[in-house]
Order: sequence, then structure tokens, then C-alpha cells
Amino acid sequence: MNPDWQNFLQQQAASLHDGIAQHFGDAQGELSTAKTCTVMCDLGQFGILKVAGEDAQSFLQNLCSSDVREVSAQRAQLSSFNSAKGRMLATFLIWQADGDYFLQLPRSLCAAMLKKLSMYVLRAKVKITDVSDELVCLGLAGSEAGSLIEECFTSIPQDAMSAVQHNHGTVIRLGDNRYQIVTTPQQAPSLWKCLNDGARPAGSHCWDWLNIRAGVPVILPATQEQFVPQMANLELIGGVNFKKGCYPGQEIVARMQYLGKLKRRMYLAHVAGDAQAGNELYSVEMDGQSCGMVINATPSPDGGCDLLAVLQISSHDSHPVHLGSLQGPALEFQPLPYPIPA
Repeated sequence: MNPDWQNFLQQQAASLHDGIAQHFGDAQGELSTAKTCTVMCDLGQFGILKVAGEDAQSFLQNLCSSDVREVSAQRAQLSSFNSAKGRMLATFLIWQADGDYFLQLPRSLCAAMLKKLSMYVLRAKVKITDVSDELVCLGLAGSEAGSLIEECFTSIPQDAMSAVQHNHGTVIRLGDNRYQIVTTPQQAPSLWKCLNDGARPAGSHCWDWLNIRAGVPVILPATQEQFVPQMANLELIGGVNFKKGCYPGQEIVARMQYLGKLKRRMYLAHVAGDAQAGNELYSVEMDGQSCGMVINATPSPDGGCDLLAVLQISSHDSHPVHLGSLQGPALEFQPLPYPIPA
């Protein structure tokens, strides 16, 4: 984290751990506010890779599961980078500014993914750099989020995944009442103070919880190479394009879409206990074998944890699913904000 921005957050009563704002003095109260009111979060749990150069678009087009040609200064996109077996190594939020592309992913994956992506550069006129400490990302969510951003920026993106460029930075609309602001450490304090008039500062877990409730999977070190994109519903939220050309794992992803039968899907659930990414799930139909895995989990405003889990469709439809073992707490499934095909 940029030291000046870190100092500013600490002045705002942020409790930091490894450069991530855990809370601002009342973790449970902040979670409760995220459920009913408007919150503002520093997104320090994510890092950013910048892909620059005249071949940047074609370079990313050949590596990502989405059609990167659709990314522009006015349009952001979700995407993934997969292994040759079609398993996700990382999920990204991609946007463009000043002709460069920016890939947001968990900070814990940045170094490894920078090294991995750099292996594909070869003779392409592309430069990939980690700019995590050169930019600040703020998340704003709640019924007043749009009006607050409009007060600070004069205009806001009108639909999901649209973006607006301002002198202060980029504003991306992630959903109905969720926005991300990308700015610099120098401009971030004044924006924070402007938005703070109507939004409560909240820790990173609040944004993680909002991501989970939105049904957006985030690959972490514990879940790398575990899921084909469709298992995590990535094609349902714009992260896969089946008409584009080749990319790593494309044949596997396309075969599953057109020739195979998808046996696993991602579901939203609540569990009365602690859960974390990579936890195994069990149901009686699997005769002691795991029926799925937690992809993301975070404390819920109602106690316990809310989570996204990839599991056997048959287990979800017909059997209780338990965390950790058949004796573990049962998952209580909840509807996702988008439909899952039958």
C-alpha cells in the first residue's frame, strides 16, 4: 500500500493488517451497515497489473476468456486466465484508461500472475507492471452510492460494467448500487472526504461480502486450478465469450459448453460457522467423497458466514450439503441475483 494513503486511512481510524483495512473500529456494525445502508471501502485486498503497449489488446485477447476487444474507456469487463486444462488461475476485473489496460485481482496473486503473464509476452510490444501501490481503488455500495458519486464527479456510469473517465480517475458501475472508483493516492483523500458525508467507512470484509452477495467469484490461492469458468458461473456474468478465438484452455471451456454436460455450478449459501476458500463440502450421495468446494467466504451480518460454493448440481438439488464433513454445519442455500440455467 502507498505509505501516504496508508497514513491517511490510519488517521480515519482504520485498523490495517498487511496493508488491508480490516475495519474502522466496529467490524460487526460495519457489516450490518453494508446490508442496509451505504458504505465506502478501501479495496486494498486487490492489486492491479497494468498492461501497456501497442499490442496490449491483442495480447490480452489471446490470453483471457472474455472478448477484450469490448473493453474501452467506457466499458469494463470480468474475465479469467486459465490453465491449458481450462481451470481458472485468476479472475480479473478489466478496464481501460489512457489507452492502457488494468487487471484487478487479489493482491495475493499479483506477483505470481505478473510472472505467468510475462512468459507470454515474447516479441509482443507489451509491458506488464504491478501498479498496485500507484493507484487507490474505493468501493461504494448502497442506495445513496450513485447520488454521492454524482456529487463528487458530476456524472456516473448508467449501466452495469459501464465506466466514466474523470480528472479524478475512473468510475466503474459494477451493479445497481455498487461502484468502484480508481484514483491516485494524491487524489484519494479528498474523494474519501467528499464521499464520507453520506457513506460509512467499512472494512474489506464488507466489500468481500457484497461481492459474494452479487455472485461474483474471486479466485484465491486456495482455489487456483479448481474450476472451469462455467462451474463458477463466469459465463453468466459476462466473463466468457464463446465466439472469440483461442486462448489457454479454450478447447476445454468450449467443449463443456457445447458438447459436455455441466455437473457443477456455483451457489450462494449461508452457514452457521466459520468457512474459508478451499473448504471441502460433503453430501451423502458422494459416499464420503467431496461434492464441492467453497470458492469465497466471509462473515455475514447475521452471524456465521455467507459463501459462494461450487458443488455437484445433484447435491444442491437433492441432498443436504455440509461444510467440512457430513457432521459439519449444513449450508442454507439462497438465491443468486441472476438466474442459473436448468
